[in-house]
Amino acid sequence: MGSPRRPPLFVPALLCALAVLAARATAADGGSGDGAYGAGASAGDMSVGEQVARLYEDAALATRQYEAGRQQAEVQRARAQRAEELLDRERREIAVLHEDLGRIARAQYRDGGGLPMAAQIVLASSADELMRGQHVFSQVNLAVGNALDKSRRAEARLAADRTKAATAWRSLERRSIELAAVKNTIQGKLDEARGQLQGQADVSVAAGACRGAVRLDQPRTQVTGAWVTPVESYELSAGFGSGGARWANRHTGQDFAVPIGTPVRAAGAGRVVKVSCGGAFGIEIVIEHPGGYYTQYAHLAAVAVDQGERVAAGQWIGQSGTSGNSTGPHLHFEVRVTPELGSAVDPVPWLAARGVPVG
Repeated sequence: MGSPRRPPLFVPALLCALAVLAARATAADGGSGDGAYGAGASAGDMSVGEQVARLYEDAALATRQYEAGRQQAEVQRARAQRAEELLDRERREIAVLHEDLGRIARAQYRDGGGLPMAAQIVLASSADELMRGQHVFSQVNLAVGNALDKSRRAEARLAADRTKAATAWRSLERRSIELAAVKNTIQGKLDEARGQLQGQADVSVAAGACRGAVRLDQPRTQVTGAWVTPVESYELSAGFGSGGARWANRHTGQDFAVPIGTPVRAAGAGRVVKVSCGGAFGIEIVIEHPGGYYTQYAHLAAVAVDQGERVAAGQWIGQSGTSGNSTGPHLHFEVRVTPELGSAVDPVPWLAARGVPVG
């Protein structure tokens, strides 16, 4: 019986990710920030919005690495269990062979195989009969002996495989625990920074004056289409035209439920025609697009563009929040035919017509 294939003991990427994320978590505490924020910059040099954006990315990376480590540990655990089952089966087969050899020996003894050689010679009817009996017994004995040796070698290999698989599993379990600790540390810092960011937004809305654009490092992923959803990951909440006590008439946009500080991106290329920080929409941005349409992004916690600035599709223009007339963190997204309230169209079919399904 051949031994199962033995996987690597650990995934090198987990170690690299662990080191990078641990360094970033330390930098967020106010230590050296060269690895996380770029040469010459530290957490203390960054605005709260920038820190939230960086921690947002770090938390997403830590989550992906943790999940990868956990899944790899589960694979190794299954392999260790499989090796244990194969080892048990091999041992059972060895026990059966031992029993077979015992039965053959007992049968041979009953048939005269246990008699002294002299007695067998006397009782044998011919020399051929005597030689055939001895030959059959020797062949059977040799076959069983070979089978036992082969099975013992297989048992030794399986025992080694079981040990290696169990060692790999325990190693990956430890890596997963370490990654989970880093992930939780980053998430705690992110939650704290989100609270500070929203606090600043509430002050700006109360004063009716924006704090100014917070320039965010743009995403590394390249946008290939002309249009995108205003946030990358989301859950849909209130839809266009829905009713409720929060709105004087009907809901004029599509809400995307996202945590405070989530990067908000321009749905398409255009020019920023409005940045304001007061009223029911709280902190909001309106962008004019070619073709006579406008998009609005409301209830933000921070803006990353200035009025009059040109933006590209997918460019980060701000961070989501819960400013203004909002019952919880989300992005209110509208598509309008004028820059003003009251000219909205349903954004979901509008985006779908431009190759961007929302759902």
